[in-house]
Amino acid sequence: MRAQLDSSSYMGVPTFGLRPHLTEPGQLDEWAPDVAVIGAPWDDNTTNRPGARFGPRALRANAYDAGSYHLDLEIEIFDHLCVVDYGDAIVSPGVWEPSRAAIHRRVLDVASRGIVPVVIGGDHSVTWPSGTAVADHHGHGRIGMVHFDAHADTADVLRGNLAGHGTPMRRLIESGAIAGRDFVQIGLRGYWPPPDVQEWMREQGMRHHTMQEIWERGIKDVMDDAIAEAGDGTDGIYLSIDIDVLDPGFAPGTGTPEPGGLAPVDLLRAVREVALRTNVVAVDVTEVCPPYDHADLTVNNAHRLIWETLAGLAYKKRSGR
Repeated sequence: MRAQLDSSSYMGVPTFGLRPHLTEPGQLDEWAPDVAVIGAPWDDNTTNRPGARFGPRALRANAYDAGSYHLDLEIEIFDHLCVVDYGDAIVSPGVWEPSRAAIHRRVLDVASRGIVPVVIGGDHSVTWPSGTAVADHHGHGRIGMVHFDAHADTADVLRGNLAGHGTPMRRLIESGAIAGRDFVQIGLRGYWPPPDVQEWMREQGMRHHTMQEIWERGIKDVMDDAIAEAGDGTDGIYLSIDIDVLDPGFAPGTGTPEPGGLAPVDLLRAVREVALRTNVVAVDVTEVCPPYDHADLTVNNAHRLIWETLAGLAYKKRSGR
């Protein structure tokens, strides 16, 4: 079912990509979509600039929906992929445990039916309950994670908070939901984490490709290695994208901007390659912070990252892969 090209995100009730809005698990059974988009409007675990709670609304209402025919892949996305908007996890501002449970429950509604959840954050702590829900369905230790980010998000405690937006990958590894050796991180740079956290990462067998490596080798060669690593011993891939992996010149609307990041021309194609060449079973895009955005630059880049993923999934479905 194609997008409603006679409409636009600034008219009517905003849904992601103008897709049909479902609210109840029974509707998921009735529609049996391939993909369901979920908002996780939580940002109380942010250490710097708050506002990512507004990310899901902005990606639904402010992104420019130009169409759904992919020029490079020559495919009409929604002729081959049924995508719905499954609304938001209803979080409790300032209270993490019920909010974590709400995100977990909403994602499990989708993943347990064999539908690919696309989660829109929210700060990156939402990946902890979302990744746990996906692992609960597919099996703990059976999925890997391809993680685009400026930061490793492997801290133990951030200012007394075990659930900070810089800790979710550590929580997933410690719980056994995703094994350390099945993490592949791309785009790390800057001045964090410190040596003790990096030593812990090495002990877990985590693999990463820094911006320095990307600068030296080029994104295409790095992605060939990252995709090979991601498929090593896993049944499926959780694709997690922190928008701050982009240089803040392209994504100013984020909580912890770090200069020296990727450009959209490379990240969009890198994400598409992950969708085309791995078994993507879940996606999230986090840390879009509209109050600090300019001209919807961050919102539109985040939207297109999801669009590229959907295009890759549609292409594979059309090809029977």
